[in-house]
Amino acid sequence: MINAAIVGTGNIAPAHIQGLLTFPERCRIVALCDIYPEKAEAMKKKYNLDCEIFDDHKRMLESGLKIDVVHVCTPPYVHAEIAINSMNSGCNVVVEKPMATCLAECDEMLEAEKKNGVTMACIAQNRFRNSIYKMKKVVDSGLCGKICCAHINSFWWRGHPYYDLWWRGLWEKEGGGPTLNHAVHHIDMLNWIKGELPAEVSAMLTNVMHDNSEVEDLSTAQLRYGDGSLADVISSVVHHGEEQGVTLQCANAKISAPWSVVAEVSRPNGFPIDGGNKELVDKIREYYDSLPDLKYKYHTGEIDDILTALETGSRPMITGRDGRMTVELITAIYKSGCRHEYVKLPLSSDDEYYTFEGILKGAVHFNKKTSSVENFDDGKITLGSSY
Repeated sequence: MINAAIVGTGNIAPAHIQGLLTFPERCRIVALCDIYPEKAEAMKKKYNLDCEIFDDHKRMLESGLKIDVVHVCTPPYVHAEIAINSMNSGCNVVVEKPMATCLAECDEMLEAEKKNGVTMACIAQNRFRNSIYKMKKVVDSGLCGKICCAHINSFWWRGHPYYDLWWRGLWEKEGGGPTLNHAVHHIDMLNWIKGELPAEVSAMLTNVMHDNSEVEDLSTAQLRYGDGSLADVISSVVHHGEEQGVTLQCANAKISAPWSVVAEVSRPNGFPIDGGNKELVDKIREYYDSLPDLKYKYHTGEIDDILTALETGSRPMITGRDGRMTVELITAIYKSGCRHEYVKLPLSSDDEYYTFEGILKGAVHFNKKTSSVENFDDGKITLGSSY
């Protein structure tokens, strides 16, 4: 039986609790921790948990309570501290997105994992969407050919009050806007599907709708890979309808999530024939449809994978290396957008943007946050489109 603790009982914690409760024969929740202990108490009551409550993660780790894995569900600026302290106490960790605010923190976390012989997993639950999981399988099959151009639409909408919460909209606390905290999902998908980072990044940042936030609420980035292929990433909390999606224009066909497939075939003069390449489209669809649906999806699917890794001594699907890769691309987007320059990857440890202090020093402050609230009365959140 794996004993789990959750640090941070805010908006995303229920997804972790529900995922863990799906497997009562494999794990149990033994502790909830929050700097607002009344929130942890309310969560305990809501889910009828038999667990201890703490208001400080260090006190939790020093309590003598047997904890096998700590789920870090706090604001990003304390992810590294809590994860490292937990690993130094001999606990495995599951870190919510983004893994950390900078590459230096990511590397410190990876070093703690190695030093203590524990396992660190990073949440990227969208790999456990059927459409994304199957898209990756289709790409790997080679049926579509080389990816020539990828379009990543991380479209979200958040009203003005969203950034009233005390830690949101501050570079020092949130680490950035939707590029870091929302598009992190889609950037992880892109890195996973492509299997590599781009060689070069160009980006623009702006804030067009949230004057109570220092950070961007919209960014666009263009990526160039070593093989000459391109990708564009739009990160937004100003898009009505939240029509998120991934489109891959490959040499032989276009595939998208939400799922669709189109393939052209050429006339002798290079123009496409009417009706396209029906034979290839049917073959790709047949392969896609032959793939079994995932047994568990989203956070529950990833938690199942993490529990299996801890039970068998294997590696989880989404490791700290994956989390770092995503943070590196996001950091390059911020560096390019703040400096108005092309940025080459990988970023070195002597790059100013390698550290959080360097990111803060170079960050563009679009507005000044002058007021805030500690907590919202309405705890309902949305987790994006269901493609």
